[in-house]
Amino acid sequence: MQKTPKTMHKPSLLYILPNLFTASSIFIGVISIVEASKGHFIQASWLILLALVFDGLDGRVARMTNTTSQFGVEFDSLADIISFGIAPAMLLFFFVGYEFGRFGILVSALYVIFGAIRLARFNISTGKTDPNVFIGLPIPAAAIFISMWILLFNKYDLAPYSVILLCLAFAVAVLMVSNFRYPSFKKVKLDKPMVFKTMILLVLAASLLYLFAAEGFALIILAYVAYGPLRALRTINSRRFGHAKRQEDIEP
Repeated sequence: MQKTPKTMHKPSLLYILPNLFTASSIFIGVISIVEASKGHFIQASWLILLALVFDGLDGRVARMTNTTSQFGVEFDSLADIISFGIAPAMLLFFFVGYEFGRFGILVSALYVIFGAIRLARFNISTGKTDPNVFIGLPIPAAAIFISMWILLFNKYDLAPYSVILLCLAFAVAVLMVSNFRYPSFKKVKLDKPMVFKTMILLVLAASLLYLFAAEGFALIILAYVAYGPLRALRTINSRRFGHAKRQEDIEP
């Protein structure tokens, strides 16, 4: 009779674990905002990347321990709007946005607003769409894009071209609420022959990132951001080609 209370308490303790990772992501996001306000842009940018690590762990830990819950889903969304919405928006504003007055404020605000819309749309569409595909650029990817390119602008002293950074931030904000499809790597399954090749590629990628961290992350995230529009263009062209071919077959 004494075993029943113990078995009832074990799940409740496990439910805390993924939420601790989510809370850590929020905490790191707040620290990033504080560092950005102090002008420590390098630290603030890398902290956003660290928040992404914790954000990825909470979901995986929840699935591994079978402790997924509606509370966890909502808590994760609130964490994302802080760590990947407000934190990169404030980093962008303190880095270059303040130089452009209302335009800088507008870009930062729109980024947060569109990020919130992206998260709300994701929450209501979960279970209705293909789990291997994201509709619209995920907000963590947009946040990493902004933070990594701020690192590059800071490293190579590209201040004269700072308006380009604001335009890029506005572009990724629009991509978040677009209908472009982006791949999701949450449920990737590799065949045994591909595991070894994938491991080699990851080791080589990690080596390059070790030597050129900011440049490597910036190029990787740029490729991911560009994937959505390029995929859409490819789909449109293939449909036009298929339509033209059908027309040729119909004509005598």
